Amino acid sequence: MLPRGASSMPPPPNPAPYFPPPRVTLPSGLEILRTFSGAVIFLEILFGTIVWILVASTQIPLALLQGWVMFVAVTAWFLSIVFLSVFLFGYANRIAVNWNQADFIFHGATFVFYFGAFLLQAATTSLHYFPRKFNSTTQETILSGREYNISIAASIFAFATAICYGCSTALALRRWRLNNS
Repeated sequence: MLPRGASSMPPPPNPAPYFPPPRVTLPSGLEILRTFSGAVIFLEILFGTIVWILVASTQIPLALLQGWVMFVAVTAWFLSIVFLSVFLFGYANRIAVNWNQADFIFHGATFVFYFGAFLLQAATTSLHYFPRKFNSTTQETILSGREYNISIAASIFAFATAICYGCSTALALRRWRLNNS
């Protein structure tokens, strides 16, 4: 016989085992900017901004190459801002995700794409002395002198941004390994 007020139904399961707490090793709020990872993410955003401004300021002679560079630069810039905002506003503590693994995957993939974008930008820059028309008697180059200088600067900043994403990948891998062991 059941005591008065008792139900024969079992209690509902505890939802805690089904939603594990997020594993976060980076601090939330402005403290993230005081870590190496936060500072490197800030540099990624800064250098990425410079890259897409420089590429956009030229008359794009090779739309296929520089279109991909712009796509990678703007997409990586936007996703880096979102990633940093998740930690700045404390959402990382509320979302049940393995942030160390997500950090490694995001920065690793972005490093590969950004390094490829750097190579394409450098290839576009190297075509400066290449003639625009083969059958023409005039020697018109693909890039003017001003655009050549801007393209060199874009290549340098694309390389610096790729290095920042590589450093973020290494730091994320280190945190991920230390947290899993």
